Amino acid sequence: MQTESAHPAEAGPDFITVEAGGARRRIAVRVREGAGPPVIWLGGFRSDMGATKAMAVDAWAKESGRKLVRFDYSGHGASDGTFAEGTISAWLADAEAVIAIYARERPIMIGSSMGGWIACLAARARRERGEAPPAGLVLIAPALDFTETLMWDRFPQEVRDTLLRDRVWHRPTDYAPEPDPISLDLIEDGRRHLMLDGPLDFGCPVHILQGLEDPDVPAAHAFRLVERLPKAGLVLTLIADGDHRLSRPQDIRRLVAAVAEMA
Repeated sequence: MQTESAHPAEAGPDFITVEAGGARRRIAVRVREGAGPPVIWLGGFRSDMGATKAMAVDAWAKESGRKLVRFDYSGHGASDGTFAEGTISAWLADAEAVIAIYARERPIMIGSSMGGWIACLAARARRERGEAPPAGLVLIAPALDFTETLMWDRFPQEVRDTLLRDRVWHRPTDYAPEPDPISLDLIEDGRRHLMLDGPLDFGCPVHILQGLEDPDVPAAHAFRLVERLPKAGLVLTLIADGDHRLSRPQDIRRLVAAVAEMA
């Protein structure tokens, strides 16, 4: 892994070079310097570090003087790569590279949707390597195992047939003007990282925020995660009228409060 600074006249981003799985790519990173355990933002599927919730956390970090690290996975935002070629393994490698360079202390990881899965994978990997656990996890509609339980298991047979034949299916989405390219590589790679089939212990406090009106990551999915975590240090905040985005002003306030308490 190598770091490469952006042009000095620019506010950012900086870039790191990540080499994993035989592929090499530049990952865009923005760092707000500050005190305390570094806070890491891990975005969702097809999201980037300029999204509403990420910028709200950045505003909190600026006001409170905390260190915050935001980045784009490969194939997202300002980073290299093609989204359709991305996998959970690749995006986890991106996240772990950013954490290793910019958050050597025990980080607080904020994971939104897919980012919740990436955060949990990174936290588990730290424990498996004998490293200190994160200082805490704040998970927003955490989509652990989504490639299997929220995609493959729910796809009708014609969609599965399309994936098996063409290795890609273009899924309509409300979150972008063009459909999501869902690849068979993404589905198959996701099976290497499934977490909800047994107990989980990340060695740190966990705060989950979940909307009960979330059509993409249903509350039942969050409850599966809650059942597998130690009860000590675990907080579950349910927003009765909350959707998947949880980007309304009142949702943002709950998120910032959860991060501030964790910090």
